[in-house]
Amino acid sequence: MIDLKKFEVWFVTGSQDLYGEETLKQVAADSQEIANSLNNAAQIPVRVVFKPTVKSTEEIFAICQEANVSPNCIGIITWMHTFSPAKMWINGLKILKKPVAHLHTQFNRDIPWNSIDMDYMNLHQSAHGDREFGFIMSRMRINRKVVVGHWKDSEVLDQLNAWSRSAAGWNDWQGARFVRFGDNMRYVAVTDGDKVEAELRFGFSVNTHGIGDLVSVINQISDADVDKLTAEYEERYAVMDSLRKGGAQYSSLRDAAKIELGMKSFLEAGNYKGFSDTFEDLHGMAQLPGIASQRLMGQGYGFAGEGDWKTAALVRAMKVMGSGLPGGNAFMEDYTYHFDPSNPLVLGSHMLEICESIADGKAKCEIHPLGIGGKSDPVRLVFNVAAGPALNASIVDMGNRFRMIVNEVEAVAPQNDLPKLPVARVLWKPYPDMKTGCAAWILAGGAHHTGYSQNLTSEHMQDFAEMAGIEFVKIGKETNLYQFKNELRWSEAYYQLNKA
Repeated sequence: MIDLKKFEVWFVTGSQDLYGEETLKQVAADSQEIANSLNNAAQIPVRVVFKPTVKSTEEIFAICQEANVSPNCIGIITWMHTFSPAKMWINGLKILKKPVAHLHTQFNRDIPWNSIDMDYMNLHQSAHGDREFGFIMSRMRINRKVVVGHWKDSEVLDQLNAWSRSAAGWNDWQGARFVRFGDNMRYVAVTDGDKVEAELRFGFSVNTHGIGDLVSVINQISDADVDKLTAEYEERYAVMDSLRKGGAQYSSLRDAAKIELGMKSFLEAGNYKGFSDTFEDLHGMAQLPGIASQRLMGQGYGFAGEGDWKTAALVRAMKVMGSGLPGGNAFMEDYTYHFDPSNPLVLGSHMLEICESIADGKAKCEIHPLGIGGKSDPVRLVFNVAAGPALNASIVDMGNRFRMIVNEVEAVAPQNDLPKLPVARVLWKPYPDMKTGCAAWILAGGAHHTGYSQNLTSEHMQDFAEMAGIEFVKIGKETNLYQFKNELRWSEAYYQLNKA
């Protein structure tokens, strides 16, 4: 599991020298208490680090500069305890590269009606100090999250939780490396895109290795290591008899284990955080990586099939954001529909590669013909996915910008056996309803590949999109197609007017 506690968000309070030493001491003490409380809150998955009050242009610039170069700092939480003239913030905000959450709070929850005086008012000025700070960030067109409420409120903590998880995912992308084994699936549009622009916008790089580079690593895996992994398969999964030691297809299980070990070795050696492959480029491999891709995703790697590097990177980010939460995140594909008017459903699946982190119960380890790819029958994990709220997210290249599309869905328990469909699968109902949800996805240009999440919400994904500075499109319970189409048109006009 990815450890989010190694990350820090800095709690930075703004004020000014005008108030005098006593007031500033109280500002510092109050800020320290808030930072400590946030750091100890169960809802906050990262460390919250108190930083001294900033009171001048020079101090603000220095803290922003320090945040930029600190490898553990993934963002800053700002709060104006008193009034902090915002022209002091300009130079610092101009260079700041880390995400910002603007906490619009005050130290005391309630007004002390019987004792309030001007001294109290001078100290507790967040109501207008934060407005001054808010103006300069809006004037500078800086994306940030604004969280309003008392710092002990559970809703405030939940919003900071979502933001800090998104910041962790965004930080993980900076300098990340993703590898494509082979190229994009031939003639497919939505899975391709501008990798140079992606590196400029997102901070990660994507490069291709020929499948022969991977095969040479796979061929170096020892029999002893294969023995150890196949034993783990038999212990962890319900392995079908023909794949067990002594079974007619035990050699296929060994081939699958060898592929997994080779892929992991390749990823570790190259410091890659995710990968894609394609069934059109398997030269030298015994079978398409099925169980290998499923298990590597389960270990935190991003993955997508058919050369889809954008979704592979998105799955990795979602795994970071959801680390430590119940449920999982996986590569997914809208595969086929159930158009029963009384119970419309989407069947989500893929040929093989759905992450075991979303399995409902113990997965089965099976082997079956695939009918595509021209290789030996691949080993894969077969399972159903539990019912409950979930979402599908997709990033597409619209030519002049990247767009993230999120559809909130409700997964449902399987109502029928699927004896002849030996793949991992999930059934869901898209919001607001089948026809509207699917039409909105098509209108927005959403891909057939997605990142499927059981533990993230649209809030996480929107925070992440805003950190990346990309368009965010939500399809949820309130979606109306007339309004949705207008929003797409307005967004297109906005990005045409803001090409620079």
